[in-house]
Amino acid sequence: MLKKLFLHTILLSFLSLEAYAAESGGMPQLNPEFWISQIFWLILTFGILLVVLSKLILPKVSANLESRKAQILENVEIAEKQRNESELKIEQYDELITKSKIEAKNIITQTKDKIQKDINLKKDALDKQLDEEIKKAEDEIEELKKGAPEKVNKIAIEMSSQLIKKLIGAEVNASSISAIVDDLSKKDREKYYGN
Repeated sequence: MLKKLFLHTILLSFLSLEAYAAESGGMPQLNPEFWISQIFWLILTFGILLVVLSKLILPKVSANLESRKAQILENVEIAEKQRNESELKIEQYDELITKSKIEAKNIITQTKDKIQKDINLKKDALDKQLDEEIKKAEDEIEELKKGAPEKVNKIAIEMSSQLIKKLIGAEVNASSISAIVDDLSKKDREKYYGN
């Protein structure tokens, strides 16, 4: 490309020199006797410039461009790799969160079930114990009911005989007092129990 530019420049300068050949009086550049030296220096200057550009500057620019291109490609590769790794990490993170939520839910459910089971076992044990206590109390009450009239009668007989003794100063026959107390207690039982 530089060679074509160089050749075009030389050709253009020849054409322009011919056009101005008629005016050879004023400017030495347009004087045909100086054209050969001018062409020599033009070729030498542009030749050196071409050599410097093609051998020194352009290889450095080209190498710099290649280096930049390689660096950009490497950076793009690294960025793509890091993006893939990030996406993988995000997927792993989401998976870990999902697993943790499921595990937490399972633990809560298991703990809830275990607590409910313990509560039910303790409730059943407490109900059983309460039923036993109630049964015992009912048995004791029934036993007291069965033995209570006799004890009440006995206490009533003793109290009545002591009261009568204190009131009249004489002892009354225990069998008479017993008969009176039995008769009164039968009437009370019929009144309360209907029997």
